[in-house]
Amino acid sequence: MNIKKMKKEKIAGLRRDYKARTLDVSDVAVDPFTQFDLWFQEALTTLHSDAGVEANAMTLATATKAGIPSARIVLLKGVDEKGFIFYTNYDSRKGQELEANPHAALVFFWQELERQVRIEGRIERVESDVSNQYFSSRPRRSRIGAWASPQSQVIDNREVLEHNMTDLETEYGEESPIPRPAHWGGYRVVPKAVEFWQGRRSRLHDRVRYERKEDAWDIVRLAP
Repeated sequence: MNIKKMKKEKIAGLRRDYKARTLDVSDVAVDPFTQFDLWFQEALTTLHSDAGVEANAMTLATATKAGIPSARIVLLKGVDEKGFIFYTNYDSRKGQELEANPHAALVFFWQELERQVRIEGRIERVESDVSNQYFSSRPRRSRIGAWASPQSQVIDNREVLEHNMTDLETEYGEESPIPRPAHWGGYRVVPKAVEFWQGRRSRLHDRVRYERKEDAWDIVRLAP
């Protein structure tokens, strides 16, 4: 058999049947933030002991003004009454896309729980004091790294980054305060829709979607 054909058939045959839990409209909280917290806390408890698993890892999808999409994994760093918060370099590719097209989608996938959460909404920068507070909580070398890396820009080699780090460590020493760069801070995804997905047998998965309707949330079940 042709090697390429074998590989294609092997990939096509990868599958598992989900059977751990169920989800129904009658089971969920009245707002998606409460429901997300319930699932997230369970993910933290369940996945905490698994080496290398980060329950707050999520896919962030952005798009250019023309609608050309891109996606990458980032880390959730906060949830408040408005939305879901992450931090990045404003001059990075995702930062530029978010400024040009202030809408985004997030996806959490907790394989061990056979669960997925999808969030869609508009983007806004978090308040400066919120970004300052989080930046000051980061490890010292991570704060220096925010200055050292011209994120998403072309560089000649890794030595450029190492050289920048060395210069900045010399400049700030071991105790001098490291200010937050003006080009670095937080974004908040303010959701207009949140979907909770629970894997089920035979691909008949449970999908419950919250949709923002003025000051309330409409909750519906979607077919898989």
